[in-house]
Amino acid sequence: MKILYCGDLVGRAGRSVITHHINELRQKYTVDAVIVNAENAAHGFGLTPKNADDLLNSGVDCITTGNHIWQQKEIYPFLDSSKQIIRPLNYPENLPGKGYQLLEINGKKLLVAQVLGRLFMPPINSITEPLDKLLKLYTLGKNVDAIIVDIHGEATSEKLALGYYLDGKVSLVAGTHTHVPTADARILPKSTGYITDVGMCGDFNSVLGFEPEAPMERLAEKLTVQNKLTPANGKELTIWGVLIETTANGLCQNIIQIKETFKQ
Repeated sequence: MKILYCGDLVGRAGRSVITHHINELRQKYTVDAVIVNAENAAHGFGLTPKNADDLLNSGVDCITTGNHIWQQKEIYPFLDSSKQIIRPLNYPENLPGKGYQLLEINGKKLLVAQVLGRLFMPPINSITEPLDKLLKLYTLGKNVDAIIVDIHGEATSEKLALGYYLDGKVSLVAGTHTHVPTADARILPKSTGYITDVGMCGDFNSVLGFEPEAPMERLAEKLTVQNKLTPANGKELTIWGVLIETTANGLCQNIIQIKETFKQ
């Protein structure tokens, strides 16, 4: 399979560049599936049902999220009903939604899962324990054709550790959350694709997708009350992603970083 994973989508700019251009990229790279992280879709914080519908109707196959998924409460029922959206697997099971989805695309079965990091992040359950349970149910080359695992976290060391922990068991371990694309897309020794952070989609001429003014004021400590972050929406929009190609046994045989820029 050829699978494109697009990094954290931020605000209107991120929604726009994906909904208007994702089919161009599907054709350009002849991909079987597109996955997008959209936990920052709703004005930078969370995801709404309309945001999700727009993305899925535009050609996105699966939406991953992260720690901001709970900020738009109207998404809660949608998480339970949708078969194409996931929230981190290591949140308590009684919360809305699922931490993985099994997609059937062109006769192939693609498993997408996500976990939330624990270092420098809100308190959360074990990363590896729920993945171990999941991978006892789904095995590459047996009952699934590809497995993508997103680790949504701050720490590069934690993401790398998970990459090696899952090496040979999944097709790709992709980091998200920091919005800064890393230059380490590679294939690990046992043929799992890996990247520490996929990057972001939206106005890259910004501070992680937001207008620079409020972050600069916070940096300089000019205000006792922090200004609200505003998603950037300039004239040039960027899609950062990673493209993998899997073998017949589901492991990664090729991985490349994608950067596409569009005028709006």
